[in-house]
Amino acid sequence: MSRVSRALVAPVFVAAGALHILRPAMYEAIMPGWLPAHRELVLASGAAEIAGGLAAALPSGRRAAGWWLAATLVAVFPANVQMALDAERYNGIPEAALWARLPLQGLLIAWVLRATRR
Repeated sequence: MSRVSRALVAPVFVAAGALHILRPAMYEAIMPGWLPAHRELVLASGAAEIAGGLAAALPSGRRAAGWWLAATLVAVFPANVQMALDAERYNGIPEAALWARLPLQGLLIAWVLRATRR
């Protein structure tokens, strides 16, 4: 894995997590209705992304951070599915893009695991 890719994991996830905390309503809007405590789950996922990103910046925490971030990406996947199912709510985004985004989650998980391996 390239040094650039490894160096990008930390800031990408710290920034993504910060957005969850700074703009939670945006993420709450895509939460499946069957999940409880939308605000709390959005804030928790943001904190998980920040923690994983910070750990990925440390050589001693990098491997664990990869697994942590992969688990976080799996945990937020239902919100991505819900967004695709509710495509009519997102007029500015083509429905095909919302569905195409779903398999990209797997690629993102693969990237995180590769970038954080020893």
